[in-house]
Amino acid sequence: MMKVPMLALRIQVLLLAFFAIAGFSAARAAESPSVTAVLTDSETTLGRPVQLEIQVTGVSNPKPPGEINVDGLDIRSAGVSRQYSMQNFGVNYSFTYNYTIMPLRPGAFRIPPQVIDVAGKVLRTPELTLNVVNSTGGQSAGRSRGSNNRDANVDPAQIGFVEMILPKNTAYVGEMVPVQIRLGLNMRAPVESLGSGMQIAGQGFTTQKMPEPRQTVETINGRSYQVFIFKTAISAARTGKLEIGPAEITPVVRVARSGQRNPSLPRDLFDDPFFNNFFNDPAFAPSMPKEVPLKSTSTTLEVKPLPPNAPAGFAGAVGSFTLKVDASPKKAQVGDPITVTATVIGRGNFDRVTAPALEDERGWHQYPPSDKFKQDDDVGISGAKTFETAVSAKERKSKVPPLAFTFFDPVKEAYATLKSEEIPLTIEGAPSTLGSASAAAGPRATSPTPAVSATPVPARQEQDILYQMNERPAVVANFTPLYRQRSFWLAQLLPLLALLGWVGLNLQRARAGNREAQRLGQLHQEAAELQRKLRRNGSTPQEYVADASRAVQLKTAIARNVDPNAVDAETAAAAFRLDEEKRARLQSLFRESDELRYSGGRNGGAALSPEKRQQILDLIDQLHA
Repeated sequence: MMKVPMLALRIQVLLLAFFAIAGFSAARAAESPSVTAVLTDSETTLGRPVQLEIQVTGVSNPKPPGEINVDGLDIRSAGVSRQYSMQNFGVNYSFTYNYTIMPLRPGAFRIPPQVIDVAGKVLRTPELTLNVVNSTGGQSAGRSRGSNNRDANVDPAQIGFVEMILPKNTAYVGEMVPVQIRLGLNMRAPVESLGSGMQIAGQGFTTQKMPEPRQTVETINGRSYQVFIFKTAISAARTGKLEIGPAEITPVVRVARSGQRNPSLPRDLFDDPFFNNFFNDPAFAPSMPKEVPLKSTSTTLEVKPLPPNAPAGFAGAVGSFTLKVDASPKKAQVGDPITVTATVIGRGNFDRVTAPALEDERGWHQYPPSDKFKQDDDVGISGAKTFETAVSAKERKSKVPPLAFTFFDPVKEAYATLKSEEIPLTIEGAPSTLGSASAAAGPRATSPTPAVSATPVPARQEQDILYQMNERPAVVANFTPLYRQRSFWLAQLLPLLALLGWVGLNLQRARAGNREAQRLGQLHQEAAELQRKLRRNGSTPQEYVADASRAVQLKTAIARNVDPNAVDAETAAAAFRLDEEKRARLQSLFRESDELRYSGGRNGGAALSPEKRQQILDLIDQLHA
């Protein structure tokens, strides 16, 4: 019963030993470092870079090689990539050091072995040889010069295209032919500007002004293009075959400085097609602005003449049109203006569309029309042109006669005349007598003049819309200039007197204010001098008491704006709102002053004690409004 467990234990021990030996062998294998070096191309042309890859495996912390210097080659580090893998209980390390080599001159170049320090052990790469030959097209030596030559040879077909589209190849003289021009620019060449814009070469036709192009993005043959759509219209000025185009433009785009991938990025990163396409985009690669001339193919337009025997009212309008007419007001007097509004709507050369004319102008006076155009498209070959014409009836009328507009229709290839409907209206009043007066004057012109004739009557002039006043006004107009009329100057006296009075009042107020200010200034000056005199303590009792009472009067006068001579003890106490004790002391001061001034009592007596003087001075200092 014990044999089975013992057998299982022996198998487990054997398996553990086997895995330990395998792991030890793998670890020894992983600890064996190695180094290799390869060139992506052993031969290249001048100005075309190649990649150098130095790969170190089997060690976790190798020391990279130093700077690689080879005369004739510009070798620069492009970064390092690291890889880790687990195999047979061991970790396998791999480091790849990438370098970009730019040839500076043709020849055969030897890249010497590079030293790699691996945990104190020195490894060397094999020696490599790079052959550089002159490129086709005679590019000279030098990295920047070769790059510039490649930039100068940008193929416009790779940048974009221009196509011009005409909807027809035959037209009549004066007919507006719409033109659409499509400019497509490769999305990989970012657009900086469209240069001086789109131009159509050729002679014998006029071109409408191009508005700003419409932009869109399209995918053509697997490439993405930013498409600019220009619209215009041309009008032939002569018959025969005209060469239209080509349409030309010179946009400014950004093109890559080199056809190679960005050399500052690791080689193994570009082994992925996604990253290869991503980092080759000009937005990430070094680029420069470049003018790229693009043009379309030209096309031929057969221009036919207009048919002969054009109607009398034809003024050169070519296209397809309709006519709308209205008049306002519908009721007026003879000679009053009536506005006739005619609108020509359609598609054609609106610069040759003129105002429709009255079919029957008898009895009407017509004035020059005004016009305005409202376009319905981008280039102005379709829309509505409105004419407003002022007319006045010379006699009674019940309607506005039809208006006629003549044009050539290129679709029907024939002339067409549009006529509006008659517009009912009411014209009242006496008709003009110009015609009858002229008719009567005709026969009398040949008859002899009588011996005695009446005062000659001047012939009446034809009435116009601006001369409808047949009655003399009740008040005769005065055309004397206003500044020469007496009433004008009399009217100016009132504001002048008011101004003088206002100025005098302000001057009086200013003088009064100055006098008051001067008075207050004098009071302040006198009060200040008395205060200094009281503090000097050198006057007699009579002078001191008199000066103290005067100081109280001055402070009260300044506070209440009153005459200081009219101030007594009660007035001062009320002005400064003194309590009973201070009021009594103030009354005592004024009594002593009166006694010393009028009775002569204590005249020349003993001086006031310093305590008494200080009490009087403190009382004066405490007087504040």
